[in-house]
Amino acid sequence: MEQREIRADYDDQSIVVYQAYSPAIADPAVAAQRFVPPFKMERMTWIKPSFLWMMYRCGYARKEGQERVLAVRITREGFDWAVSHAVESNISGKPSVRVQWDPERGLNHEPLPHRSIQIGLTREAVQKYVHEWTVSITDVTALARQIHERVRAQDLDGARALLPVERPYGTSTTQNA
Repeated sequence: MEQREIRADYDDQSIVVYQAYSPAIADPAVAAQRFVPPFKMERMTWIKPSFLWMMYRCGYARKEGQERVLAVRITREGFDWAVSHAVESNISGKPSVRVQWDPERGLNHEPLPHRSIQIGLTREAVQKYVHEWTVSITDVTALARQIHERVRAQDLDGARALLPVERPYGTSTTQNA
C-alpha cells in the first residue's frame, strides 16, 4: 500500500465520506437528505472517506458532539473537484479546500503505516458540498456501535466483517493531493 492512498466505498457515480455530529445536526440532515440548520455553512467541515479514521475521531460515536455518524454519499465529480482544489492544511492563506494526511487507524485506534486523507471544506466548497454534491445521507451510528462492541469483546474478525468495503480510489486529481 502506498504511504498516501485514498481508500473509500464508491461506485461509478459517487463516493461515501463520513462525518460525526450531535443529534441536533444529524437528525435534520438525515430527514432532509441535505445539511440544513443548525448545520453552519460558514464553518469549515471535514469529510473523511475512511470509516476507521472516522471511528478513531469520534470514538465509535461516543464522543460528545459526535454521537451520530453519518455516511454522506457525494458525487465523484464533487469529491474530485475538492481534491483537485485542495491545499495542504499547513499552507497559509484561505483556500476553499484543505487537505491533511493523518495516520490511518485500526480497529483499536492504533496508527497504521499508511496515511488517510481528511478534506476540509469552507466557503465555495462547503456550498457545493451541501447544495450540489450530496446524493444521500445515512445514519450509520448503529453500525459504528456494533463494530465497537465486537472490538471490545475482542472479536476482531467479527468487527472486520462488519466494516464497509473500502478500496483504493484514484484519478489523476487524487494522485496529486
